[in-house]
Amino acid sequence: MDTEISSIGEFGLIDRLTKDFVPVNASTITGVGDDCAVMSYPDTEVLVTTDMLVEGIHFDLTYVPLKHLGYKSAIVNFSDIYAMNGTPRQITVSLGISTRFTVEHIEALYSGIKLACEIYGVDLVGGDTTASRSGLIISITCIGDAKKDSIVSRSGAKNTDLICVSGDLGAAYMGLQLLEREKVASAGQKDFVPKFEGKEYLVERQLKPEARRDIVNKLSEKRILPTSMIDISDGLSSELMHICKRSNVGCRIYEDRIPIDYQTAIMAEELGMNLVTAALNGGEDYELLFTVPLHCHDEIQSIEGIKVIGHITAPELGCAMITRDGNEMVLKAQGFNHMAQ
Repeated sequence: MDTEISSIGEFGLIDRLTKDFVPVNASTITGVGDDCAVMSYPDTEVLVTTDMLVEGIHFDLTYVPLKHLGYKSAIVNFSDIYAMNGTPRQITVSLGISTRFTVEHIEALYSGIKLACEIYGVDLVGGDTTASRSGLIISITCIGDAKKDSIVSRSGAKNTDLICVSGDLGAAYMGLQLLEREKVASAGQKDFVPKFEGKEYLVERQLKPEARRDIVNKLSEKRILPTSMIDISDGLSSELMHICKRSNVGCRIYEDRIPIDYQTAIMAEELGMNLVTAALNGGEDYELLFTVPLHCHDEIQSIEGIKVIGHITAPELGCAMITRDGNEMVLKAQGFNHMAQ
């Protein structure tokens, strides 16, 4: 039998959700259970990022399991810390919960958060819960650290730098389109079985993304410090333009160098969608987009999972993509608009 949240109260819920979280970072002095968390960062710079996810805007519980949602909610914050070349250490989790959710529902959400924390070595140190009249709201703040001389921002790209990207692009967006298609197809059907065969990678990329800690580690092993870096949450085009604006530079990327998975291409063909548009503007890939000096070319090429897709130019040349037929297409920031209604 499901447990009404009101039957155990806010503090009872927090105790139940957080009792199995055990701190693993030396910087965590006091975690959940006091008025404030206490953390110590004597020799490094502190990084802080916050993301809020709102039901009906950022996720649809029709097809998003709560455990997956918890995992993803944590990962998107970890990704921001890695994008600054840092290491995530602690998170706080705040929830707005409507009356349709039971204790067991929120435990499922927290099981995903806990799994992400265990895999990435992050401590849960606090948070808050409150009632919500508009479904589920998740707000996570992540605290990380980095050595002062190794922090990478969006503002350091220089003319002739190489533009690099990890992994492949567009798969998360195509996973979303697949999930939405099957949601529509399931309407009114009692024993509906979604058609995910051969497209499991796309579903995983949407429901269970990963933060690219491995790429940050590989760059460190090669002693390559990017001149700028950002994670791809709103689409390659938007993120690249963020770097160019902050760095006061232009760019040229090449259509035939954009890494795209086979399943992404097949799904785009099925849906009659432009594949490159999905890669440029789809978002939620949580890959790393970064720039490195030209002399790092050979070392970057030797790292598995990284592809050079273009180069930085003088600002007056603007931002453009060279198409397969050699034409220039001006890049536009057409990624996900969080404020659109």
